[in-house]
Amino acid sequence: MVPSKALADAERRPYWLDRPLAPEPLPPLTGDVTADLAVIGGGFTGLWTALMAKERDPSLDVVLLEGRAVGWAASGRNGGFCAASLTHGLGNGRDRWPAEIATLERLGRENLDEIERTLSRHGVDCSFERTGELRVATEEWQLAGLDEEVSAAASLGVRLERLDRERVRAEVDSPTYLGGVWDRDGVAMVDPARLAWGLRDVCVRLGVRVFEHTPVRSLHDDGTALELGTPKGRVRAGRVALGTGAFPPLLRRLRHFLVPVYDYALMTEPVPADLLAEIGWRNRQGVGDSANRFHYYRLTDDNRILWGGYDAVYHNGGLVRPEYDQRDATFEKLATHFFETFPQLHGLRFTHRWGGVIDTCSRFSAFFGTAYGSRLAYAAGYTGLGVGAARFGGNVMLDLLQGRLTERTELEMVRHKPMPFPPEPVRSGVIQLTRWSIARADEHEGRRNAWLRTLDAFGVGFDS
Repeated sequence: MVPSKALADAERRPYWLDRPLAPEPLPPLTGDVTADLAVIGGGFTGLWTALMAKERDPSLDVVLLEGRAVGWAASGRNGGFCAASLTHGLGNGRDRWPAEIATLERLGRENLDEIERTLSRHGVDCSFERTGELRVATEEWQLAGLDEEVSAAASLGVRLERLDRERVRAEVDSPTYLGGVWDRDGVAMVDPARLAWGLRDVCVRLGVRVFEHTPVRSLHDDGTALELGTPKGRVRAGRVALGTGAFPPLLRRLRHFLVPVYDYALMTEPVPADLLAEIGWRNRQGVGDSANRFHYYRLTDDNRILWGGYDAVYHNGGLVRPEYDQRDATFEKLATHFFETFPQLHGLRFTHRWGGVIDTCSRFSAFFGTAYGSRLAYAAGYTGLGVGAARFGGNVMLDLLQGRLTERTELEMVRHKPMPFPPEPVRSGVIQLTRWSIARADEHEGRRNAWLRTLDAFGVGFDS
């Protein structure tokens, strides 16, 4: 099928959020309130922070403020890959924190285990399936990277299963696959919007006061508390946890470290059983390819296929605008790649197309810090892998706000910031040069040009 025909009827909105399951919004804040802890942001970072704060201390008075609806931004637009990795993959973690990588891998898997237990304990139904992830090679040059990943994981006591061409195609049959690695339990598939809505409900049941459609416009220290200004009220809190992701931060210092990157995805109609049988996919793993500009894809609980990635788009000046959520050139490209990967599905149509903004930093994984005499803590920069890592980020913020020395707060990853991005307009030039260089690397058997090698030497980069 010609991609434009497959896209002809696709709604221009995120599939996960376009369903009657969406809960009614909670009322906005009106008037002035006080709290022990105010959480800013109703995505995964804020939701997990509020939930865990109440589990740590049920007597704590917690307020959560969300500018629109809980889960409406990155937390409701992503692919639903809930990964154990806290470091945007083992390779990135080994390169940046070699002395701590064993600890980081263990903490990441413990974090994923606890997510699973928490969802079960509170009865959150979000189609959590711990099916793991296949990382596939579609070019010969990518195979060596798979072998290196298996070896590195083995040195840390983590078993990854290396699959040759025949075995990987026995799992998911695409003529583009040359080999793969199966991480059987390090990734779970979730319905991200239902996860966000479920966490919201748990927070409310635990006594968190959640106010939606309540953007925080100002933040200042009045000498005895931090005061948050909203359109129709104020919150005075002894502690504040900031989890606003890629959006312009209330804390100006974060602007040096974050850039907003747009990622795009398609969702198909449910795949008929006979067509799905041609592909296999009986074990329902998430899949990601091994190119620098990679695709990620997975099955939903009604056997639709989410297909996303490849383009990571930065708009010069770091602009975030609603119209950027749609990009027809990328949708056409993604649809073309989909049918190249699965020619068996010729004739399938897409029902939804959408994009969203990701908070990216130069080290590709979250960073943390405090302000206002450690009465405010923040976590940001997950770079597209925040579905699972956001819970870890919430725990770090709570530790920092309580002044606790823990295994988490002692990590070099937590104690040090990534390298800041240069100011505009140099920032835009650097990022666009990097995007061009990454595309060239994929076209030349993964060979990185002088610019990318320079960035590698300084431990910085650009990713989605």
